[in-house]
Amino acid sequence: MTSDPRRAAAPTTKARGDAAEALALAHLVARGLVPVERNYRVARGPRAPGGEVDLILRDTDGTLVFVEVRARRDARHGGAAASVGAVKQQRLVFAAAHFPRRFTAPPPCRFDVVTVEGERIEWLRAAFDAS
Repeated sequence: MTSDPRRAAAPTTKARGDAAEALALAHLVARGLVPVERNYRVARGPRAPGGEVDLILRDTDGTLVFVEVRARRDARHGGAAASVGAVKQQRLVFAAAHFPRRFTAPPPCRFDVVTVEGERIEWLRAAFDAS
C-alpha cells in the first residue's frame, strides 16, 4: 500500500484545537488583552471530571477573562454561545473559580467564547454568567 504524497493527512482534533487557540489568542492580544495563562486545568477527583479554561487573559480594565475557544468546521451548529452547553459551562466555572484564589483581592471576572471557523473569528464577550 503506497500513500499519495499529494494527500496531506487530516489534522487531528487536538492539532485543530491548538491552532484555533493560537488564532484566538492572537486576535484577543491584538485587541489589547494581556495573556495570563493557557490551558488552565483543575482536577475534581479520580472519578469526577474537573475543568479546563483554554485561555485566561486580563482586559484593559483589569477584568480577568476566561475564554473557551471552539474550533468549528462550519457554522451549521449555531453561533459562539450555542457551541458551549450547560455541562461545559459548569466545568469552565469550576476551573475558573480556583484561579482567582491566587490573588489577595480577586479582580472582576467574565466568561467569553471565541469560535474559529477557518480564518473567521467570532468573539462573544460575557457569553454566560458564572451563576
